[in-house]
Amino acid sequence: MAQNILIIGNSGAGKTTSLRNLNPDETLIINADKKSLSWRGWKKNYCGEKKNYVVCSDARKIQGYLMTVSEKMPNIKVVVIDTLNGIMLETEMAERKTNSFNEWRDMATSIYGICDMIGTLRDDLTVICTAHAQTEMTDGGYNFTHMKTSGKKLDKIVVESKFTTVLLAKANDGKYVFEVHAQNSTAKTPLGLYEEDEIPNDVAKVIEKLKEYEEG
Repeated sequence: MAQNILIIGNSGAGKTTSLRNLNPDETLIINADKKSLSWRGWKKNYCGEKKNYVVCSDARKIQGYLMTVSEKMPNIKVVVIDTLNGIMLETEMAERKTNSFNEWRDMATSIYGICDMIGTLRDDLTVICTAHAQTEMTDGGYNFTHMKTSGKKLDKIVVESKFTTVLLAKANDGKYVFEVHAQNSTAKTPLGLYEEDEIPNDVAKVIEKLKEYEEG
């Protein structure tokens, strides 16, 4: 069973930037947002030539990439899907163009299928999904932050429930951090992984910490 991590946050909160220290020789980035990555020199390390960078927002193709990595690319240890919202938008636009129902064009089916599939991939693989966050006022009168979704089906599923680690990316006074424990949010990490509520914005260090946690 592959390790899974979900990073949520507002635009500019550092979701994509947190990927900067991943080893490009062991990482495949699937760019579903179809925009440049957010750190200097990324094109030298991630490109089609190196077979570690793909621009794709089609849910079925992304499942194919995940399966290919799991079965035929043992050198890849980390797969990034940036962002789930890009896949949702692609699915929505396809539905509008055809004006007809198709299993692979149903947003809930597409996103749930990808998240569910992660658990079937090889054990030494980590899959990181990023997504936009949304903050709403609850009936109790306080703000609650969760993954931004499109459609009631995904709200019922609660995408975060498919992940053991959910990191909330935040920018506080120019400092970029991850919230790792629920503080009016869906952030969560395995019991005892972190004592502090916020950690530096570096998902490579999170993966290392998770490996140490599992080994010991």
